[in-house]
Amino acid sequence: MTLTWLGSWTVWAPVLALLAAALRLGIDRGGRGPWTALAPLLVVAPLAIAVQRTLALEPIHALLVAGLVVAILARDRDDLLQSECALKLAWVLGVSIALSWAGTELMAAVTGTRLNLEQWAVLAVPIASSDLWRVALPLSLLGGLVMMGGAPFHFWPADLFQGGRAWAAPLCAAALQVSGAAWIARRLEGIDALPEARLVTIGLLSVTTGVALVVGAATLMQQRRPERRIGTLASLQGTLALVMLLAPRGMPPGWFEHWAAHLVLALTGAGLYSRFLPVADGESGTGGVLFRRHAFSALIGLISGFSLAGVPGTPGGSLWFDAARALAATRHPGLLLLLGVAWLASFSTVMRQWREAAGIPDPPPPPTLAEKPAESEASTAPPVTGVPWQARVALWIASAGVLGLGIVWAIEGR
Repeated sequence: MTLTWLGSWTVWAPVLALLAAALRLGIDRGGRGPWTALAPLLVVAPLAIAVQRTLALEPIHALLVAGLVVAILARDRDDLLQSECALKLAWVLGVSIALSWAGTELMAAVTGTRLNLEQWAVLAVPIASSDLWRVALPLSLLGGLVMMGGAPFHFWPADLFQGGRAWAAPLCAAALQVSGAAWIARRLEGIDALPEARLVTIGLLSVTTGVALVVGAATLMQQRRPERRIGTLASLQGTLALVMLLAPRGMPPGWFEHWAAHLVLALTGAGLYSRFLPVADGESGTGGVLFRRHAFSALIGLISGFSLAGVPGTPGGSLWFDAARALAATRHPGLLLLLGVAWLASFSTVMRQWREAAGIPDPPPPPTLAEKPAESEASTAPPVTGVPWQARVALWIASAGVLGLGIVWAIEGR
């Protein structure tokens, strides 16, 4: 029964994300015919397939996904934010993948084989061998670490959600992060045959995970734009996957498939929702248009962001708990503490964003004798406009998908 549910949701999650993207695309290209307007979906469909395959992706597939994401962002050269995001991604992904390729070639030169299982077996033979693998191993992992979006590479998910198109950004981010997880998992396949290499990898991933949790939490608390908050939450989701690669003991079966399905749906819902939220200023009491005109849809839309942040009772909360349990089982108390700090930062951020979206301002300081309330400013409010029905339906689809995941996981006993 578990495999049936799991197989269905690894397929349906990307399909629902594509359906939500089609509705959002209909808003951006509403003046064109239906077939012309929806033609870009053919470009992002391979990204949905990549999410569905999860750890079955080969390194060449990850390279193709990275190239496709950059091409999607670079197609509209008149959009400065999107073009800047494309340039940043092309630079960071291009350099990291090139270095990883160099590390892979160096490992092949040292061992005389390109198969991971054979490489570790050759290095485990007690003969005089070169220590170049200590350099090659971190280099070969670099491409995957960058694609997962952990610090110091956490800038690209935030840039992507701010500068990329609302219909494409969630699928692009999810596909890159899933490709990064598959990249690292492939590279570490069979590494237990060489305990020394396993220790080197644990040390490297521990430092990387700790930095990603600390910097991600600090960055999240400082973000003011809703899109960049969602991007930073996405980078923390990549860090959760890195935790499970570091400490897989006690990991539930099919965890990465569950993670990928939740990632693409939650990013789709939260990414669409963030486009209708106000920028935080700590003073304004005017909520976002979604809360002012469509309060029930706004409340439903909160589900995806809450799940990304790991709010208890959501599917994302289960993923955060699994990561914490894995760290406790493998005795990483320092990382467990940092994971708790990152969770608290995520929880407080989505709660603060809820207040801002609903128009609940932070308590103002008490006025002094020299201060008088500005009546004209208090009575001024931006004009209220509606939210297209396509956007609201897309929010409902993504939120229903996240809720469906929670129901299925409850039935499975996760």
